[in-house]
Amino acid sequence: MFFISCSQKSFDSEQQLLEFLQDEVNDYKQHKTVNGVDFSLMYRPTDLLVKQEIGNSSMPLDSINMLRDKYKHYIYFNLSMSKNGQELLSAVPKNRNEFGSMVNQLVFGMHEKIHLLTQQNDTIELVDYVYPRMYGMSKTTSMMFVYPREKQKLDTKKLQFTIEDLGLQTGEVKFTIDTDKIINEPNLKF
Repeated sequence: MFFISCSQKSFDSEQQLLEFLQDEVNDYKQHKTVNGVDFSLMYRPTDLLVKQEIGNSSMPLDSINMLRDKYKHYIYFNLSMSKNGQELLSAVPKNRNEFGSMVNQLVFGMHEKIHLLTQQNDTIELVDYVYPRMYGMSKTTSMMFVYPREKQKLDTKKLQFTIEDLGLQTGEVKFTIDTDKIINEPNLKF
């Protein structure tokens, strides 16, 4: 009799967890370069959001579990994009109109350009996304995308995260995500 188990990895610190996530060998982060534009997609586990909320404060385990319960109903992806080592707004627009158009796209229109699909091509609807403007102080344009954690939609081996062309002549950029990595996400030992 064989037992196959996909167990969660636990980490003592946020730094250890981030290093694990950022090592592309572990399949939580993927990178592609298309037509000079660098795309990087990283899955963001629940405990990173919990840690972000509590900061360096110490909390009793029941409070931590309440925060885990708050965030566990969603799946989170961080998308970073850059061109020539700069955030898109610093590197791409050639004039004020292009700049305004790109700001509008990034702030208000990404729900039309980013898609998360099951293997059966069912769309997992975007709940929200966060785009913090960095005003040229960052090397990447970074955003967080939030999707519902629907068990029936995660009952597939792979998901596909797609980015339609944002006017960068990249065509559609696709990332394939192993759902086991989401279901058995790593956590922090609080």
